[in-house]
Amino acid sequence: MKLTREGLKNREGFLQAGYRLPAYDLETVWAKTKEAPFWLHFGTGNIFRAFQANVVQNLLNEGILDRGLIAVSGSNPEIIEKIYRPHDNLSVLVTLKADGTMEKTVIGSIAQSVIASSALQEEYARLKEIFRRDSLQMVSYTITEKGYALTDTKGNLKEDVKKDLEAGPAAPVSYMGLSAALLYERYLAGELPVAMVSMDNCSHNGDVLKQSMMTFAKSWEEANLVKKGFVEYLSKDEKVSFPWTMIDKITPRPDKQVQEMLEKDGIDDLKMAVTSKGTYASPFVNAEECEYLVIEDHFPNGRPKLETGGILFTDRETVDQVEKMKVCTCLNPLHTALAVFGCLLGYEKISDEMKDPELKELVRIIGYGEGLPAVVNPGVLDPKEFIDTVVNIRIPNPFMPDTPQRIATDTSQKLAIRFGETIKTYETRENLDIQNLKRIPLVLAGWLRYLMAVDDEGKAFELSPDPLLSVVCPYAEQLKLEPGQNTEAVIGPVLKMKQIFGVDLYEAGLAELVCGYLKEMTAGPGAVRATLRKYV
Repeated sequence: MKLTREGLKNREGFLQAGYRLPAYDLETVWAKTKEAPFWLHFGTGNIFRAFQANVVQNLLNEGILDRGLIAVSGSNPEIIEKIYRPHDNLSVLVTLKADGTMEKTVIGSIAQSVIASSALQEEYARLKEIFRRDSLQMVSYTITEKGYALTDTKGNLKEDVKKDLEAGPAAPVSYMGLSAALLYERYLAGELPVAMVSMDNCSHNGDVLKQSMMTFAKSWEEANLVKKGFVEYLSKDEKVSFPWTMIDKITPRPDKQVQEMLEKDGIDDLKMAVTSKGTYASPFVNAEECEYLVIEDHFPNGRPKLETGGILFTDRETVDQVEKMKVCTCLNPLHTALAVFGCLLGYEKISDEMKDPELKELVRIIGYGEGLPAVVNPGVLDPKEFIDTVVNIRIPNPFMPDTPQRIATDTSQKLAIRFGETIKTYETRENLDIQNLKRIPLVLAGWLRYLMAVDDEGKAFELSPDPLLSVVCPYAEQLKLEPGQNTEAVIGPVLKMKQIFGVDLYEAGLAELVCGYLKEMTAGPGAVRATLRKYV
């Protein structure tokens, strides 16, 4: 069996092997989608294929939708070249459940894939054509927090961004510059309405996207590189909206065991690809069953009934509360705690860490004891039930091949949100006492210990990618695995970095505690475990 348009003609083979197949006519849906696209998505990674594409697939199966998605890759076009197009944009979703069962679904809802590059004439012409269509209702993104940044870690404009700001929208090279140029096409086509929907895990993600778009629009308009009125067009919510969202679904790197299982089913040519940027991609996605997507319901050009597919639509305030609940307290901080200590203690699977008494208790205290008191119940999701699912089902799922090393990626970009916001809440809310925060500072100290790139046995390991390693590692390199060292003298300047922690830990009154924990964790081999046993 082959995962291609031609290969799916062998329906009986797929069905006998236990695969769910599209219940609609692929050719008809793909043709309608290309003619009248309604949803274009930037970001061709795992979460898009496991979540948004699956929602659309289910709605196509039920006859609620008659068109699918168009997928666009800008920063990593090799995924389209090596994975999407060789398989006619089809993929297999393997849903790994905590009870050991799994579902295998062939996803056919992606009707077309496009490379976002102005240097590729046909690809770029197609994107501009799509943005000029009246039918386009939503443009969404899952490109990670870094994808929206216009500046580097030092606050300087990135070279490609600087070039686009100066040159105008004719041939953009940066991701955000290209998005702004495509919006300009929509403006020229008659100020057509559209919702620009960031679905990435960054606070107030809609505002982050809007700020990037406005930066380009204002610069271009001031330099007479675009027609007057473009800035006003982007400023009108009834023309272009930038809804806030919260998304949650764990989609780890493609797992070799899952690939072998699919190959035993008889599917050929499922070879994984590693792009030049180090991204692992494959024709299949392995993912957990749980998923949440909450979107501010503001769509100037209308939208289909995606709520029938499980997506929650609500107001901006509620999205904000849900996002803070998940990112700042009920899930992401627990993941970061496990990532940091998992690397230090030699774990290779997140689920295995939940068999560790100290680590399991650590995340329980961070979630229920220190995080939950700071949460405002958003109503659409219950915070305690959310944590219950995270701690008891999602993280311990032994069939989810997620790793602490993956989650430890870009930790310096996550701490301010995942822990800093809770610290701020404790500082400002009268019914909370910041001195009651004990395990969150322990995780912050654990991250500083992690930066030594030496595990608890004293063996060197490779740090996960992080844009601020060059800033923080020179401090951590001065630490030694020996008792009695003055950790504050070494690491003190880092504790003041609000861009990392969201707060100055000295001003918050937590620096002494963090330094104390770090001193204990650097006392020698085995000190990390000993510190966890002592305080957890």
